[in-house]
Amino acid sequence: MPPKFNPNKIKFIHLSCNHGEVCATSVLAPKIALLGLAPKKVGDDIVKATRNWKCLKITVKLTIQKTYAQIGMVTSAFYMIIKALKEPPRDRKMQKNIKHSGNVMFDGTVNIAQQMLHQSLARELSGTIKGILRFAQVVGCNVDGCHPHDIIGDINSGAVECSAS
Repeated sequence: MPPKFNPNKIKFIHLSCNHGEVCATSVLAPKIALLGLAPKKVGDDIVKATRNWKCLKITVKLTIQKTYAQIGMVTSAFYMIIKALKEPPRDRKMQKNIKHSGNVMFDGTVNIAQQMLHQSLARELSGTIKGILRFAQVVGCNVDGCHPHDIIGDINSGAVECSAS
């Protein structure tokens, strides 16, 4: 016989979903039905929370206490850079192997680095900014019209100053 559910205990569930689409109820129901939540209602809440993240597959964090689910986003630097590119939405089923070419402002990468500072293992903000620039290099975009690797070299040499403002 399974142990009884403690209503005061906080439980975390991570789900991967596409923007604006409800997770399959066959995946969602076994995870949350035992906790006393309705999969349909939670699915609708996930759709509302992920409305701003178009054309991206993101991770959603459900924080469940008693019979209430709070929905949060697990942010990733990769997705934040793609969102900063402000590309038009694409149908992910029709277009495969999308190349992200564009230009991101350096101030935008600093803002992303400040948001990701708590997840970074870097000691200083400059280390986190260099990590975000490496993600921009992987995505294939430019930062202020320059290749991200050139800006990393400028940060290492001291030509570009990285400070929290």
